[in-house]
Amino acid sequence: MTTNNRSWRRAGAFATIATVSALGVGLAAGTAQAHTPVWEVSCTEVGVDLTAYSPKEDNTVTVTVDGKDLLPTETFKGNFHKKLELPKHDKELTVRLVVKAGDDDKFSRDETKTAPVCDDKPSPTPTPSQTTPAPSETPSDTPSTATSSAEVPPASTKPSPAGDLAETGSSSSTPLIAGAAAVVIVAGGGIMWAARKRRSAQH
Repeated sequence: MTTNNRSWRRAGAFATIATVSALGVGLAAGTAQAHTPVWEVSCTEVGVDLTAYSPKEDNTVTVTVDGKDLLPTETFKGNFHKKLELPKHDKELTVRLVVKAGDDDKFSRDETKTAPVCDDKPSPTPTPSQTTPAPSETPSDTPSTATSSAEVPPASTKPSPAGDLAETGSSSSTPLIAGAAAVVIVAGGGIMWAARKRRSAQH
């Protein structure tokens, strides 16, 4: 019985050691894989989130924009979180992140991203189309003159010939008619006088 108990104790001790060793390896692996460098770049800022880095060793982070320091080298332990504002720009910027892990250089990072140009120009407001009404015809100030179809001949201004009497509405043949009538009267009177004389001679 004593021999069996000792064998069981030895087997249990080996199992305990193996378990502790496995846990130690697992913890070490978990710690090694926990380094999480996350960073984002927009047109206005850079966001840096570094988590689960060595809490004992010195880790460093540096951010540059087109070769100029946006974040000079800064030391941290464990975690690092920061928002960095980008300068105004009208062309794309090259942003570089450099992280050096203090516990193992294989967890260090050297990455580059591009910051786009902000599209902050206001969109043009559409102008509603306006139809200008055609101006109405302005009535003419000059009255239209009606042209008579029958033209009135101008009054004669020719003076009457010398010696002619002014016309009084009678025809120019009136004197001739009057003269002829006088001759007839005279002739008739002569005939009547001759007839009376004959009658007197017969008696």
